[in-house]
Amino acid sequence: MPLFDISVAISPGRTPVYPGDPGVEIIQHTAIARGGAANVSLLHFGAHTATHIDAPAHFIEGAPTISETPLDTLNGRAWVVQLPENVLAIDERHVGELVPEAAERVLFRTRNSAFWSEQPGVFREDFTYVTPDAARALVERSVRLVGIDYLSIEKFKSDTFETHITLLSRGVVILEGLNLGGVPPGEYELICLPLKLEGGTGDGAPVRAVLRTI
Repeated sequence: MPLFDISVAISPGRTPVYPGDPGVEIIQHTAIARGGAANVSLLHFGAHTATHIDAPAHFIEGAPTISETPLDTLNGRAWVVQLPENVLAIDERHVGELVPEAAERVLFRTRNSAFWSEQPGVFREDFTYVTPDAARALVERSVRLVGIDYLSIEKFKSDTFETHITLLSRGVVILEGLNLGGVPPGEYELICLPLKLEGGTGDGAPVRAVLRTI
């Protein structure tokens, strides 16, 4: 069955990061060319770099961490939902009109997916996002996972983080930083495995995410 790799590469200078988050560094810790026995890279970047999961602990103190996120939520049938190019905010109406009633995992494909190739390394503040009323509509439908094709599901410079809190407080996993360019709308099998990080606040982790045709 054909696979779509919907992950964004983690690359110094080419992967945009959300303002205030750590930058991306990949350093040669040891190298065969320098006389080392093996090549070993040192990775330095934030938990919310490129394609990543937001655990409830990201915005809610004492909430479940990334290592406590159920794998059965992250893997299974998922719907790729196409939004028109002129949509800057995904609202309750879009959920009602475009998201299938039985969908448990919803991945929103928007104009954002083109950003990854248009200006590598540049963070776009005008990305399409999910509004709080759309988040509430998704919760009411018992959706288990919501994905978006940019680095945040929330409107840029939100000071309430209502979309995040609405979803995470109800146990809905947020999958951010997807690249859905070239993926036709429809139903797929989502395979999404985050790094099993423990320690710290457990707020999130990078993932490799793919879609398999059904």
